[in-house]
Amino acid sequence: MYTDYDVVIIGSGCAGLAAGIYTGRAGLSTAVMEKESMGGELMSRQLVENYPGFANGIMGPDLASAMLEQASNAGAEVKSGEVVEIKDKSGYKMIKTADETVTCKGIIIAAGSHPRKLQVPGEDEFANKGVFYCATCDGVKCAGKDVAVAGAGDSGLTEALYLERLGCKVTVLELMPQPKASKVLIDRIGANPNIEIKCGVRIESVAGDEWVTGIHLQDPDTGVKDYLTAGGIYVRIGLIPNTQFLQDILTLSPGGQIPVNEHMETAIPGIFAAGDVRLNSPAQMAAAVGDGVTAAMALGRYIASL
Repeated sequence: MYTDYDVVIIGSGCAGLAAGIYTGRAGLSTAVMEKESMGGELMSRQLVENYPGFANGIMGPDLASAMLEQASNAGAEVKSGEVVEIKDKSGYKMIKTADETVTCKGIIIAAGSHPRKLQVPGEDEFANKGVFYCATCDGVKCAGKDVAVAGAGDSGLTEALYLERLGCKVTVLELMPQPKASKVLIDRIGANPNIEIKCGVRIESVAGDEWVTGIHLQDPDTGVKDYLTAGGIYVRIGLIPNTQFLQDILTLSPGGQIPVNEHMETAIPGIFAAGDVRLNSPAQMAAAVGDGVTAAMALGRYIASL
């Protein structure tokens, strides 16, 4: 039957754009739908150093722009819109956004993820008043200040290095007894006198008046409390998959991810998932690209069988 598109890809991050490149090149009419900034989470990443092919790294927005151009050149149409519902109809799929409804033969869900919150007192109160989730986006608002970064994984230490370049003195706060980041980043932090990592501390609350002024801490083992004076905090403690709109159509894991097989197929024929949203994703850009390619090729075979 006639549908608006052969393929609708939900999300324009690494996984979605890689899938769009492949479905477009395969001659499948493709729409890539994005509810926020085109390029997804890539747009909030500073220097990406572990993406293959760039010996000196590449800026996240630059990588997003290049992939977006490539997908567009392959024939994928990029559309703005937040998907609120998917329905599996007989022979086709229906996708409803806040503004329109479109039909297609197959879907690739590559909606990515969003930053996990601290969920402590003061976090919501001081949102955009010293509490931020992206140094690339909002680092300039704390330039030259003493700041904190929550989380000592790769993204947290990358944020710390970026903030230090803005003239900040940075304290990285980590609940676990050791940093979780790669050795190269830990070594780089260790050689920087303006960045300190404090492990084994729990953030209890964010304090301030009109703006953040400090952070209340506690040792989870001893209960000893501490206070860190800071003019801002950047939260990088993990990601939550953007799958809330799928709860009525797919069974999700306890963590909100989508179970798939090795072809990125979900339990519903014609619906695939790729990148951070799929179960057991390593949440790495290079892996997301591979997921998107796998899903696109499998979806092409599915459509050919209809």
